[in-house]
Amino acid sequence: MKIEEAIEKLKAEKKRKFNQTYDLIINLKNIDLKNPENRITKEIVLPHGRGKDVNVCVISDRFGVTKKEIEELAKSKKELKKFAKKYDFFLADASLMMFIGKEIGKYLSPAGKMPQPIPPNFTKEQIDEIMKKKKNVVKIKLKTTPVIQLQTGVESMEPEKIKENADAIIKDVIAALPKARAQIKSVLLKLTMSKPVRIDF
Repeated sequence: MKIEEAIEKLKAEKKRKFNQTYDLIINLKNIDLKNPENRITKEIVLPHGRGKDVNVCVISDRFGVTKKEIEELAKSKKELKKFAKKYDFFLADASLMMFIGKEIGKYLSPAGKMPQPIPPNFTKEQIDEIMKKKKNVVKIKLKTTPVIQLQTGVESMEPEKIKENADAIIKDVIAALPKARAQIKSVLLKLTMSKPVRIDF
């Protein structure tokens, strides 16, 4: 089934009381994830974004959450967990990376949320531009299970935009795999509450 047909099939599903998310699921084959060289951590920029809010946190004494605020948060394990969960992506002054790793790394690292370092000479405008791009990003974290599942958009988005986002993900995944297309077993598309629909790729 083509992506366009899968989207139409899913749109005909029973309507829910919330704006469901489209998820693209890529099942892999013949990939040894015990070999660290085959593990993939990669950001993909979606042409049309996720269709929902993405929270980006800047940790910096120049603007954003300051070092002092992180020190205060570090006094409460509960508050640290809430802080780590609240944001999808983190940016931080390069000079604070070691401090962040020590104070909150154990909450950010398992979720693949360790901050992207920001050079000390970056302006507020440059940071804003990075944050804007981050809002269109989904992240591959292929470590132990040969399955990649990424948000591709939401029900309220136009079908053409969902298709273009899915095409971008598939293209980037193929480029990132050691043996490219040969390691893709199947590709499926689903809504939050629907069964997956198999698509051609």
